[in-house]
Amino acid sequence: MDLQDILKGLTGKISERKADIPEAYHSLSHQERKTLLERLDKKSLRFLTSIIKLNKKKRFRESHRGFLEISQKNIKTPVYLIDENLIEENMRVLRYVKDRTGCKILHALKAYATYATFPVMSLYLDGTCASGLNEARLGRERFGKEVHTFAAAYRENEFVKILRYSDVIIFNSFSQLEKYYPMTKKKGREIGIRVNPGYGVADTQMYNPCAPCSRLGVIHEIFQEGFQSNMGKIDGLHFHALCQQNAHALERVLKSFEKLYGRYIKGLKWVNFGGGHHITRDDYDIELLIRLINEFKDRYNVQVYLEPGEASVLNAGVLIASVLDIVRNVMDIAIIDASAETHMPDVLLMPYRPYILSSAGSEEKRYTYRVAGPSCLAGDVIGDYSFDRPLKPGDRVVFTDMALYSIVKNTTFNGINLPDIAVIRKTGELEVVKSFGYRDYVSRQ
Repeated sequence: MDLQDILKGLTGKISERKADIPEAYHSLSHQERKTLLERLDKKSLRFLTSIIKLNKKKRFRESHRGFLEISQKNIKTPVYLIDENLIEENMRVLRYVKDRTGCKILHALKAYATYATFPVMSLYLDGTCASGLNEARLGRERFGKEVHTFAAAYRENEFVKILRYSDVIIFNSFSQLEKYYPMTKKKGREIGIRVNPGYGVADTQMYNPCAPCSRLGVIHEIFQEGFQSNMGKIDGLHFHALCQQNAHALERVLKSFEKLYGRYIKGLKWVNFGGGHHITRDDYDIELLIRLINEFKDRYNVQVYLEPGEASVLNAGVLIASVLDIVRNVMDIAIIDASAETHMPDVLLMPYRPYILSSAGSEEKRYTYRVAGPSCLAGDVIGDYSFDRPLKPGDRVVFTDMALYSIVKNTTFNGINLPDIAVIRKTGELEVVKSFGYRDYVSRQ
């Protein structure tokens, strides 16, 4: 069967609303996917989007059983367990957005930097975005492809090395641009300015780059003054205002950004929409995102970049812990060998309550426990959970969605060991890629 027959058959399946098309679509080459998408009408494109999302949702739902089965085996805890197949499912969704828009997508290393899975991710994404020297070097050496680096302010003794590893340097002020422009231009790197889009939508002020007095991004009043004298130096604009949000939030931010900065985009090469896009979440409006990107590109004729971090590994990893003891004070308290303070700090910082597989909320099932960590911090509490059976020492608990902002943030407070990092490879093989011990603790002191 030749290419035209394959595309014709797949077009027919989509038109007839058949469900067995995601694998066939994902197996096509870039040019084949492009040709197929050009053949489909709007209704068929919406159906293709929905069936790709449903297929991914099914794969993730099925993975819960696999995580539970592994947790009962002789695996040392605590351990971050990352499923390479689930990461690839997320990658396929991100690539689909690229297919429909021609945008470029970078992975934000600040959210997830476990390079053992980079060979899978780099097949789908255009590169990485970094927050400084170490991330830029990791992106260049382990991921390859483009490296875009932004820092609130660059250290003079690191900047030459940052240039070595970066393709694009994004500055947070005109003073930093003017200071480092000669070196950056000499190395042939592209230059961007981060701007404050004037509208923030993050629910928690701690995570809102547009909060009052934010240090992140040049505000419009200052941008107006500095752009004219620096416009010949700038290749693109960068803004970031989202945090775990849907495309409707981006739509509101874009409206504010264009009102303030739209007239400055002509002649630039690119605009970076930043991160915080929860594209791989089940309820994310992919069709709206696609429309927003395509309309923006049509208006300004620039390359659009997205740099999600969480979306790359959303729900693709868990943290498996063991119950060490059960104590009682008003209620039953399960002390485990994983810690909110050291191993999942956003539980306390956001704060939020992660889900434990096969659990429910307090008092919803027969046996309720407060699940807490082993550190000396009185508030090292993950949350209250109920279970069908009583917990006992040696039992395993599996926290979901633990790949993002956990491994990159964890600490050795109290001398508590960092969890192992293990990967379920695409072949199904379980590989422990990193273990930690005393040397890792003492090397930080």
